[in-house]
Order: sequence, then C-alpha cells, then structure tokens
Amino acid sequence: MTGLVVVPTYNERDTIGALLDAIFRQNLGVDVLIVDDNSPDGTAGLIKQRMVSDSRIRLIERPGKMGLGTAYVAGFKFAIEQGYDLVFEMDADFSHNPNDLPRLLDAIQDHDFVLGSRYVNGISVVNWPLRRLLLSYFASMYTRLITGMPIHDPTGGFKCFRIEVLKAINLDDIRSGGYSFQIEMNFKAWKRKFRWCEIPIIFEDRRVGLSKMSKAIVREAVFMVWKLRFRSLLGKV
Repeated sequence: MTGLVVVPTYNERDTIGALLDAIFRQNLGVDVLIVDDNSPDGTAGLIKQRMVSDSRIRLIERPGKMGLGTAYVAGFKFAIEQGYDLVFEMDADFSHNPNDLPRLLDAIQDHDFVLGSRYVNGISVVNWPLRRLLLSYFASMYTRLITGMPIHDPTGGFKCFRIEVLKAINLDDIRSGGYSFQIEMNFKAWKRKFRWCEIPIIFEDRRVGLSKMSKAIVREAVFMVWKLRFRSLLGKV
C-alpha cells in the first residue's frame, strides 16, 4: 500500500529537515507532503531545496496562515487525487515521534483509522505545563461526554487513515480550522462505522518554536462538539 505523511508547517525551518530524515529512516516506503502556510522563516524554501534531490517529498504552498484543519484537508485531497492508499497525520515539531509510524502502519492493517493516543493508557505526555495538560485532558473528557464518541484522545493529531475513510467524508463540509478539526474528523469517521483503534504514544512538547494554541482555537473546540452532536441528531453528519 502506498502511503503519504501530511505535515502542516508554519515557521518550522529549525525542525523540518530533521523530521524528514527521521521519517525516511523508518523505511516505510512513504512520501511526505508538506503543507506550508507561507512561513516567514523560509520553511518552504528549505523544502524546495530538499525536493531537488529527493522525489519522495511533496509541497503545497499556501498564501498565508489558514489554519490546521484546512491544511490537512488540502493534504487529504492531494492524497485522493494522487491515488495513495494510506494517509498519516503528524506535527512538524517532533511532538509526534517518527519512530511510532511503523506502529501506526501495523495497526492500520486491521482497521480503517488509527489514532496515536496520549490518554488510552493513563496520561503519556512529557514536558507540558500542567495548565496545558489539564486543558487537553479535560477537553478529551468533555468531547466524549457531549458526543458519545468513545475515543480517549479525540484532539490528538498523530493518525493514519485508509483513503476510503477520507473519500467517505465530504471534505468540503469540514468546518473546523484549529484543533477541533481532529474531533470533527474522528466523529465523522466513527459515525460512519469505520473500524478504529487507539495505540498508546508518548507525546513530547515541541523542541523549538512556539505553540500554535490560542483562546480562539479553544473556543472553537468547545462549540464544535455541540454542533456535531446536534447535526448528528438531525442526520447531517
């Protein structure tokens, strides 16, 4: 099966080269698609240099900072158009360990989407401030309570999808721009009764740079779960 790793970037020049090396060291036969939102630090320029000598790297350049959700949607559409079988999601900052990619690949053999989970076996988070950890953990509990979705880590961004899952979801109807995108995609895949599982991962806070989390992103996630619940009751998910 052909696989594509989708990595959104905004000012990730300091880590993206090492991340590409780490992904390719797994020898999974995957390509990597960088979706860059016109990073001021020249992330896209660095990727273009790598592309000259490495045909496994792809790049989508966008005109400005348009949000995590739309970046992944662009990557998913690219994967569908190019005929990939599997699509992985991961961050560019090493908070998701590339060494766990083979575990996602193993798990997807018997499932339709697989989630790398921080909370399926207790709490597996390293170097996060307590406030950020509590926000994330209770957001997961809140999401499960409101939506009824039994996923322990619904906001996590380290995943693998079979392409059939992405084709079954109307990507043009995805409303989320921030981290609630992960909730929305999980919920829509779950409601369509695709086979899923969570595998435990250790999530490490980003090595360099600044978090993209904001109050607006938190607010979006708070209201998104209610929108999903009501749309589900109306049969519109």
